[in-house]
Amino acid sequence: MSNEKEIVAKEETFDLLEIRLGRVISVEEETSALKKAYKMTIDFGKFGIRTSVGRFTHHNPEEIKDQLVLGILNFSPRQIGNSISDVLILGVQYPKADSGEATYITSMAPAKIGSKLF
Repeated sequence: MSNEKEIVAKEETFDLLEIRLGRVISVEEETSALKKAYKMTIDFGKFGIRTSVGRFTHHNPEEIKDQLVLGILNFSPRQIGNSISDVLILGVQYPKADSGEATYITSMAPAKIGSKLF
């Protein structure tokens, strides 16, 4: 039995998302979040500096800083603890971690900051 969702048109779904490449410029623990999380500041080039709160906590902050990450820029901001998360950084579940604990998606090559995912 498959858990796949229904098939949708790329133009009506994926193309609506503003997914861009950014560079993490700072990482700190977000102590006011309900679950352990990091508050990250990310540079998206001409799309500006954005803040994201995410559960990438199986990585040390020093390991995440300066890394390239992919983020969705056009989702509504969310309040997480005392912070506003205005970009969703894409990730997948960290191996053998609890649900929601993630590792970030990155580029294999040093692509231009602000580049669009397609």
